Amino acid sequence: MNAEGTQVLLSVEAEAYVEHLVKFGIKDVGGRDWSRQHENMEKLNMQAVLNATAQEDEFIKDFLISCGKVNVVVHDLILTEVWKEKIFPVLVDMNFEPKTTFPIYMVLYHEATAINLLETTMFYRETCEAADDCLPDLVDYCYRRLIQLAARSEDPEEEDEPNDPTLSPETHTGNMEELQKQEKKLNFEICLKAVSLLRYITDDLESLPLSVMTRMLNTLDIPILLVQLVENPPWTKRKDGKVFKFIDSKWQELDFQESFKITKIEGQVWLALYTLLMNGKCQQKYDLNTNRKNSILKLRSHLNEVMLDQLPILVEMQRYLEHLSMMDPPAPARELILEQVPEIREKILTDNKGKWKKIAKKQSQTCFNPSTADVQAQAKRWADTYNFDVLEGLLTDPPKCAVCGAEATKRCSRCQNEWYCRRECQVSHWKKHKTACDLIVETNESVKAKG
Repeated sequence: MNAEGTQVLLSVEAEAYVEHLVKFGIKDVGGRDWSRQHENMEKLNMQAVLNATAQEDEFIKDFLISCGKVNVVVHDLILTEVWKEKIFPVLVDMNFEPKTTFPIYMVLYHEATAINLLETTMFYRETCEAADDCLPDLVDYCYRRLIQLAARSEDPEEEDEPNDPTLSPETHTGNMEELQKQEKKLNFEICLKAVSLLRYITDDLESLPLSVMTRMLNTLDIPILLVQLVENPPWTKRKDGKVFKFIDSKWQELDFQESFKITKIEGQVWLALYTLLMNGKCQQKYDLNTNRKNSILKLRSHLNEVMLDQLPILVEMQRYLEHLSMMDPPAPARELILEQVPEIREKILTDNKGKWKKIAKKQSQTCFNPSTADVQAQAKRWADTYNFDVLEGLLTDPPKCAVCGAEATKRCSRCQNEWYCRRECQVSHWKKHKTACDLIVETNESVKAKG
């Protein structure tokens, strides 16, 4: 990815944005101040991705640490998760039909923004250490998302048009039913991000509080959950004798040879397993009973020559598993550990218990029912936030057709926002695209007139 010359924020702007990050309550979600912070966080997210990709000074990470704001991003992530669980279903059940679903989609999308920012910055040990007291909350969040992946039923039609949380959302002007479908697709990629985030935390277990290791191993039993994902990978599916894997935010058909190549998400799972099973301190703390031992030994069938050629580090794990199969599990070290417990989610749930319907009704009448002028103003800010030139710098592949997913060379001449591979695709998509196109064009013309 070549992002040379592409910039979303200057360092001084980014520092100001980070300094002003605050924690919101669930009743504030979707409001004006919350929306402004979402836009600022998305800009921070895009700049962090650009810096990491270009291997430049990662000042976003440094500011989050120095300003003590890592915990704010974690709080934002979990707040949005709770909103999606408790408020969004109420909005759907009350047959709420807003003039535009875009403000609601921005809340659904915010979880992707927050987790992508954390995934990019928590690659570094110092960011994990800066998370400190909220690490148990973050580990539990990742656990919940991995549970969703493990329980996910195969649906061949489910991700025909997957979203990419690292890129801009489309303008949503459809109904709530369409929004539910988009949320389902978006949530799948958020869950995949949680796998990477969890792997970065495991990499730094040695420098984190001992209670975090104990929680991951014995309270939540993350190793067995990862084994389940290896056994039944939700990012792989077979249909009509063909193999598809979810790579770069889309389902890709692979030939026989390609199907054996380890994808990024598969690599993250194996590396997390390697650390949790092979780290000396983890081996001492993990209560490896007979049931857990039998589950872990299932990994042996996956450690074939092709796998070991791609991840040679797993040869050591293979030897460990062979040794484990011939011995009784050693007794774990028994020590008194003062365990940190997750607090963020529990506090949000306790503070708002019994208030979900009231909050949903209030939000349906205010922030999710904007006037035409408010919609246009929000669209203008959205267009500024998701600068199209910057987004093209973030793309790892050529643009894809909005209809068929083929490599695209043509762009909507009116809004410059949608790509197509041929005229027939553009014509067939026009009915769906027209409302969003009109809104963007109208907003741009209004801004030019005022200028």
